[in-house]
Formats: sequence, structure tokens, C-alpha cells
Amino acid sequence: MKLSIVIPVFNEEESIAETIDRIDQVLSREKIEHEIFVVNDNSTDGSLEVLKGLAKKYPSLIFETNHGPNGFGYAVRYGLERFSGDCVAVMMGDLSDSPEDLLHFYVTMKEKNVDCVFGDRWTKESSVINYPFKKRVLNRVANRLVRFVMNIKYNDTTNAFKLYKRHVIAGVKPILSPHFNLTIELPLKAIIRGFSYTIVPNSWVNRKHGESKLNINEMGSRYFFILMYCLIEKFFSKGDFKKKW
Repeated sequence: MKLSIVIPVFNEEESIAETIDRIDQVLSREKIEHEIFVVNDNSTDGSLEVLKGLAKKYPSLIFETNHGPNGFGYAVRYGLERFSGDCVAVMMGDLSDSPEDLLHFYVTMKEKNVDCVFGDRWTKESSVINYPFKKRVLNRVANRLVRFVMNIKYNDTTNAFKLYKRHVIAGVKPILSPHFNLTIELPLKAIIRGFSYTIVPNSWVNRKHGESKLNINEMGSRYFFILMYCLIEKFFSKGDFKKKW
């Protein structure tokens, strides 16, 4: 089962080389066929030049530039339209997500034969290092709201780090979110539309370089819009989008 990893990148020249080095090292060690698909989201720093150099070192690396419109959601969607694997993970370019966790996701998907593997950073087995306090409070409030509104048990919907089989990505279209609200749109649609999933703990480490691209003050209404969109589909679509196979 070929694994694709979609990594959206905007101004990550200090982090992206280590991220790709570690992902390729772990997957090559386990002899897992893989593709690292980096979407350069019109970076204004030296990210593109770094990627050009890395492509000479790693045959598994593919990178393309999303010339616009730009934003986290647009960049991820660009990659999800073009990846070649049998399954695809979304990971961040700042190495906040662990390649060892990616390996665990992949093995779990194969062993349990599920359509999706969702990471949870907030279990007793998880590890979270240097998560900003304000962001942590808002994260926990937002995820509890999602759990309550959608009546689900998953405790970390806003976690971008997830693994999907190819037919799930086809099955959750059309994908609407242009920003970080994509992180809740994909799993909620997958759950609503009847795809199987399992939840596993994963670690998270705050970036060593640069600044987070998530603007909390701008995202509240966008998350709420997608949550309401998914809620309406759940109760009023009468199963029109539900998995039929």
C-alpha cells in the first residue's frame, strides 16, 4: 500500500529540510513505498530553493507551487487532488508531527483495515510539548463543542495530522475549506458519510523555527461555518452522500 504525505509549506525554509529528512528516513527504514508531496504555497522566503535541493537527494519527494489562491486549506486541497498513493496523510512542514507516529498510523490502517486513522494529542498516551496556553484552551473548548454538536467521541477533530485511504478523499468531496477549518471538514465528512476509522494517540512538538500560520482571531467563524455545514448534512441530507460500498 503506497503512502503519500501531503505537506503544505509557506515560508518554512528553516524547517522543511529536517521534516523531509526524518519522514524519508523512517519510511525507508521500514521499506514502505511512499511519496512526499510538498505544496509550496507561494512562499516568499527560500523554501522553494531548499525544496529544489532536497529533490536531488530524495527520489520520493515531489513539490509543486500553488500559485493561488493561497492558504492552508487551498494548499492541502492542491495536494489532495494530485497525490498518487493508496492512502494519504496530511502533515505539517514544521516537524510538529512525528514521522514515527506516521508509521504507527500506517501500520494501524493496514492491521485494522480501516478507511481513516485519526490522531489524538490529548490522550494519556500522547505527548504535547510547548503548546501555547491560549491556543490550548481554545483548542479544548473548540473540540468539546464539535463533540457535543456532532455527537461524536473523537476528542481532537482540529488535529490536522490524519491518514485517509484514497477512496475517502474522493468520497468527502466537494471540499470547501480554504483555511485551517479544513482540519475539521475532512474527518467530520468522513464520519458522516460512513467511512470506518480508528483513533490513535500522537505526539505534538511546537515548532523550533518561524511562527505558526494559524491566526486564531480569524478562524472562529470559519470553523463554525464548517461545523454547521457538516451538522446540516448529517441531519438533512438523508444519506445522499453516505458511503454506498
